Amino acid sequence: MLRARWQAWWMARQPVADTHELTQRNLYIVPSRAGLAFGLTLVVLLIATINEQISLGYALTFLLAGAVLASMHTTHSNLRGLRMDLRPPDAVHAGDEVTLHIHLHNASGAARYGIGFQADGNAAPTWVNVPEKGHAELTLRLPMPTRGLHALPRLVITTRFPLGVFRAWSYWRPAAKVWVYPQAEAPTPPFPPQPEAGEGQAEASSARRRGTDFAGVRSYRAGDSPRHVLWRKSVALMDQGQAPWVRETEAPLAQELWFDLAQTAGGDLEAKLSRLTAWVLAAERAQQPYGLQMGASRIEPSLGAAHQRACLERLAGWQG
Repeated sequence: MLRARWQAWWMARQPVADTHELTQRNLYIVPSRAGLAFGLTLVVLLIATINEQISLGYALTFLLAGAVLASMHTTHSNLRGLRMDLRPPDAVHAGDEVTLHIHLHNASGAARYGIGFQADGNAAPTWVNVPEKGHAELTLRLPMPTRGLHALPRLVITTRFPLGVFRAWSYWRPAAKVWVYPQAEAPTPPFPPQPEAGEGQAEASSARRRGTDFAGVRSYRAGDSPRHVLWRKSVALMDQGQAPWVRETEAPLAQELWFDLAQTAGGDLEAKLSRLTAWVLAAERAQQPYGLQMGASRIEPSLGAAHQRACLERLAGWQG
């Protein structure tokens, strides 16, 4: 009961939001290891001064103690009043890094130095300085090893400026979430046969029709257009009595494709989702309408960024 109340109180001090302002309420400060060692040195110096009754020893001890107290105030002020905004991150594929773009705003007349950002538990902070009455942008990269819709980890904002004897910090819990799509299988496997098109159409799904995309060259056949003959490159062949070269053009059949989880036989669920992801990306690049069948759930064939995003999100969140 007491632990639950403590947890509720602690979370209330860390609201979930994509905008975070550092105030007296959410800033914390403690001596650093160097600060503790420095404080112990001052204690030893004071004891030696009292024992030897050295006036300059008193002056030095209290001068250094005053500098430490001034440093504590400066360290706390280096963060207090800063405001930061997080831009919603773009989706990534499993195994890639998500990029967080953080904008810092400093309304005070003093520049802020040595501001560090890191994900909670990450030992490598990223540092930035913010000019007086100015702005700064920070890029933070976080690994995303697994697919799904993930909440962003808690961020830690910290500083030890100016002397390093105190550490001030604050916690920030972003509200934004990031979609992590399955990693696409590489190389992309051929599209599956389309059973609803019949046997003849399934064979035609891998065929090509004439179009405008360059596909290579071949020998001349009766009925080819003279405009497709590569005359300059075929002079030597024609002198030898051989057929000239013809530019081969082709375009994919405008056929609707269906990608079904049941068509990805073999392998575990992650391997199947990886193959479906590769098919979705390949069909979008080829501008060939495609639909997605996941058990009883289906997305009708279409094209475009919104359709691709809907299919990839369905794959990312699929639980089987």
